[in-house]
Amino acid sequence: VQLQASGGGLVQPGGSLRLSCAASGRIFSINRMAWYRQAPGRQRELVASITSVGTTNYADSVKGRFTISRADAKNSVYLSMNTLKPEDTAVYYCHLQVGSAMYWGEGTLVTVSS
Repeated sequence: VQLQASGGGLVQPGGSLRLSCAASGRIFSINRMAWYRQAPGRQRELVASITSVGTTNYADSVKGRFTISRADAKNSVYLSMNTLKPEDTAVYYCHLQVGSAMYWGEGTLVTVSS
């Protein structure tokens, strides 16, 4: 299974971005899909997750600003990010759980700066 993330870039504070992550390979049933991020000098942290039945979970720092969604027919997960702040600057990684197996994407850089 391979994950390809896209959509990162440079955006001004208050702006928006939408991250996409598509999975390819032998995928029968995706359980949990998630986005994590890692800022320079900090540990990787969970941003948002979504289960196979659509239950979502968000980090407190992004609640009300970010929305995670999934398209199972495309084996894809998305992260819509609004009202971005400089502290959202990080490399964002998509994460996939298929059965008991875990997969990580390579990451896409989001930079929030004026």
